[in-house]
Amino acid sequence: MPADTNPYGGVFGGWLMSQMGLACGSFASKHSRGKAILVAADAIKFPGAMAVGDELSVYVELRKQGRTSLRLKAEALARERDGEAEKLVAEGEFTFVALDTDGQPRAIGT
Repeated sequence: MPADTNPYGGVFGGWLMSQMGLACGSFASKHSRGKAILVAADAIKFPGAMAVGDELSVYVELRKQGRTSLRLKAEALARERDGEAEKLVAEGEFTFVALDTDGQPRAIGT
């Protein structure tokens, strides 16, 4: 939407990152079966530009699982509003840590 654009009319990179973080957070909570928080975002790249009105899809894959952490890769693809063409507009890696009810790191799956 227009409120999510930069001064040049393109979609703001921070908005794209937040959508990727939300998708990764959903994946992390489901995979770890509980609360998981973002502790790092790395290698964020914006290889394409997203236009206002494009549909955004974010795909998440598990890169590495530790005892209490997950490293995820996210790819954000934009599809033109009235067409089928898609392009990669952002990608990055997000690290999450699973937490117990006291806010302390917990083993994933417990």
